[in-house]
Amino acid sequence: MASPITSNLLLFSILFFSSSSNLLLFPFVVPLSVGTLNDEAGGEVDPLVTRASFPMDGDVAWVVQVSDLHVSAYHPDRADDLVRLLAPALRIIRPSLLLITGDITDAKNKKRTSSRQDESEWVVYRNAIDAIVERGGIDKHRIFDIRGNHDKYGVPYVGHKLDFFSTHSVSSQLNRLSTIYSISLMGEDKRYIFLGIDDTLSVGIRGPSNLFGHPTDKIIKVVNSELQYWDKDSNALVTKVVFGHFPMSFSASSEKRERYETTFARQSISAYICGHLHAKFSKKLWKLHSVKFASDAKELKTVQNFWEWELGDWKENKLVRILAIDGGVVSFLDIELSRNQLQEEFQTTIFITYPTDSTSMNTFDRSSRSMRRDINALVFSAEEILNVTAKVYDSFRKFKIVEEIPLQLVTSLNVQKPLFHAKWNAESYKSLSPTRYWLQVIALDSQGKETSSKIRPFSVEGKPAIQSPTWLKYLIFEIQWEGLYLVLLWSNLGFLFLLLSIPKLLYHFVERSAKYKKWAMSVFSSPIQQRNTQLWVLWFLMEGSRSRKCWFSLVIYLLWLITMPWFWGRATSESGDIDQMYLSGWKIQSPDHHITTARLGTPDVMVITLPFMYLVVTPVVVLTYGLLAEKSVVYLRSSRKARFSNGTINLNLESGHQLEVVARASPRSLKDIIASTLLKICGGWARRILLSACMIIALVHFKLCFTLMCAYGVGPVALSPALSWAPPLLLVQAVYSTMGTED
Repeated sequence: MASPITSNLLLFSILFFSSSSNLLLFPFVVPLSVGTLNDEAGGEVDPLVTRASFPMDGDVAWVVQVSDLHVSAYHPDRADDLVRLLAPALRIIRPSLLLITGDITDAKNKKRTSSRQDESEWVVYRNAIDAIVERGGIDKHRIFDIRGNHDKYGVPYVGHKLDFFSTHSVSSQLNRLSTIYSISLMGEDKRYIFLGIDDTLSVGIRGPSNLFGHPTDKIIKVVNSELQYWDKDSNALVTKVVFGHFPMSFSASSEKRERYETTFARQSISAYICGHLHAKFSKKLWKLHSVKFASDAKELKTVQNFWEWELGDWKENKLVRILAIDGGVVSFLDIELSRNQLQEEFQTTIFITYPTDSTSMNTFDRSSRSMRRDINALVFSAEEILNVTAKVYDSFRKFKIVEEIPLQLVTSLNVQKPLFHAKWNAESYKSLSPTRYWLQVIALDSQGKETSSKIRPFSVEGKPAIQSPTWLKYLIFEIQWEGLYLVLLWSNLGFLFLLLSIPKLLYHFVERSAKYKKWAMSVFSSPIQQRNTQLWVLWFLMEGSRSRKCWFSLVIYLLWLITMPWFWGRATSESGDIDQMYLSGWKIQSPDHHITTARLGTPDVMVITLPFMYLVVTPVVVLTYGLLAEKSVVYLRSSRKARFSNGTINLNLESGHQLEVVARASPRSLKDIIASTLLKICGGWARRILLSACMIIALVHFKLCFTLMCAYGVGPVALSPALSWAPPLLLVQAVYSTMGTED
């Protein structure tokens, strides 16, 4: 074990002043302890954890979160905007921490068809952070960045030459590379804890099969231990916030099927903040988790709550989150920085930190606290603020103003905060409805400009106003995609095996009794108005299973898909080893080329397997059955309408075409042979529809294969029989087997 690193340096409040605005810049504060390997009691810290502590003045602290920067070599404006917009915002906001929650670089080629690490993007990011530190007045020690799935694309393992996060990230520059960051803001009687988690894949599989977070049993255990560590000081109020890249629904279970939700609830965190999904889905993807658990089998289950707040992307929407903790109560405000604003321009922003918005209130916060009698608001402005007023509205009285309360600037010995405070009679606003009373704060600056916050409901009693989830929120947060993947996959495979086995067994038993042909003719010969739909479907399935060659080919193909590799490709770097993708994930060779890892990337491979199964394999089986059934229909009709004359059989098909099958002894010209062959292939209108469907499925199959070729290499994917060859060959076999009428 390396010797402990201790750095209890007490440098406080080195103040900088801005000549243009006469506002205090962010104070440069060296952390109390950064990256210590020993805790305060002398115990050892897990090597997965880096701890950092910073002093906190007062009861209100706020941090800034940005996510999904996607710095790209092909879009230099993203990094330019990061400096041009974020730096002046930080200069005004002056947060205690800056959290960058993953997908720092884009790691895509120009056409976005392949994923790979580009060191130039990381150099641009590093330079942008240096410029932000210089212009934004924030101490680099207070910046914490973690990996997202894009930052792990094509990285075989941490420390590999392609792992540019380990050489260009802020964490690497400060020598605090670890899986878990444990950051504490320390006040006299309060501890505000921010725990950052990197749960990207251990092996950075290239996109698209790298979509989920993958916590291990070890990581979950350490997270639980680290969150519990901060509760040992019973005299301090501890508030915990966890940040990561992946939403809970996009995080897989560990090896022992453990999940973060139970750990977070057991350790009473207030909120989990993340990114990953971008604002194109929604700018308000929030969920209140209610988790039941019991520490002992005999105990009654307790319910704990915590919020999950996903932040939209910086890439397209330039979203920034300000998250505040006010006396242990957590709230946030998302703002969108305009691309059109001038470099030094920052719009005055008002953030009410207490009372919190009842639509995003954590019910845990109200369980053990008495009613507070204060109003707090942060006012971030480049101008001097002259007057701040809070207005209370009553929604039951058509939003009539019931009280106006002036707020005063909070000052301290060390720092002039942008915090305004007032006392009020909170008991006057007790209500059974958490949305009866609404609050708004208005600020007037030295230029005479008035800025108003958004009006939103509050509850002094801590009653949450839980909104019904929209279908999009339900789709994103309520569905556990890991479990849904298995349901969708095995239900599809089960359907296909039933489709192949049951008709085959029925046909086998009916054929043995020599009654199938008679029964089929009776089904076909019955009048249309008397035809039984169920019998027709049964006849269709049994006819589809009659061809032994087609049936056995389909069964063998499905068995291959379940047990054998689907395709080979370069799972990590473009020049890396050829690895195998199975239905259960990637089988990747270790760097020493002697040991192969377990199959990684489940359920990430769902973006490959589900489209292939539902859009290619299932239609191939159904179309094969359809072609075989169509051939039987033609044969049954020809048997009923055959007329012999001069050695020729005339078949009047329902489509209106006349098929002439010339006797073998009759001579035929080349033109007749070509026409006869085309007629055998194309047949009537039903067959033409089936052939058109085959062409569509072939095009879908080609597009899926092309996408995978761009991602994992043309040669390996093209030469993979299960993926590239089998579907078109199965369709060709079905088409060839059903040419013409049955002998």
